[in-house]
Amino acid sequence: MRFFVPSHSGLGRAVPLNVGTMSTSAHPPADAIHAGGTVTDRLVDANARYAADFTDPGMDARPVLRVAVVACMDARIDLHAALGLQLGDCHTVRNAGGVVTDDVIRSLTISQRALGTRSVMLVHHTGCGLESLTEDFRHELEDEVGQRPSWAVEAFRDVDQDVRQSMQRVRTSPFLLHTDDVRGFVFDVTTGLLREIDPA
Repeated sequence: MRFFVPSHSGLGRAVPLNVGTMSTSAHPPADAIHAGGTVTDRLVDANARYAADFTDPGMDARPVLRVAVVACMDARIDLHAALGLQLGDCHTVRNAGGVVTDDVIRSLTISQRALGTRSVMLVHHTGCGLESLTEDFRHELEDEVGQRPSWAVEAFRDVDQDVRQSMQRVRTSPFLLHTDDVRGFVFDVTTGLLREIDPA
């Protein structure tokens, strides 16, 4: 799935699937796709093939490495591969920008208090789509649909500073038990390298 993404022009409606123009990790044969099917149909078909060979790994819900990783949802980032993680190693929380919102704090609180994680790693990246947005996005949505979203866009101009802000939000949350090992990074989508951000 890394670096191969479908067009976003079909969001919100069924998208006809042309197997010859799309490549993902699923790699289904052409005859496995329903004629005129959607991308979701393709994923469901891929799951059926996956489940046919699936063996329960017998893992506990608690991450082996006791770490939670907060990262952007960007389709170019194969997070587990980039960090050398295996199934069961970590909790992964992803959203647009990888920013620390109230819902991320919710997930981290459950991760720490109920499932034993101790460390938090924050991963932003170069070329993030949030760098091209502003809070005007919310007003544009209000003009279009007649209701302003209750959530903030969390757009930013300086990715390093946004990582610092995210680290500060984690470290000052009263709900989190473990805030001594919180580190932030910027992932370079052209080189695959992480650059650590000084919180100061």
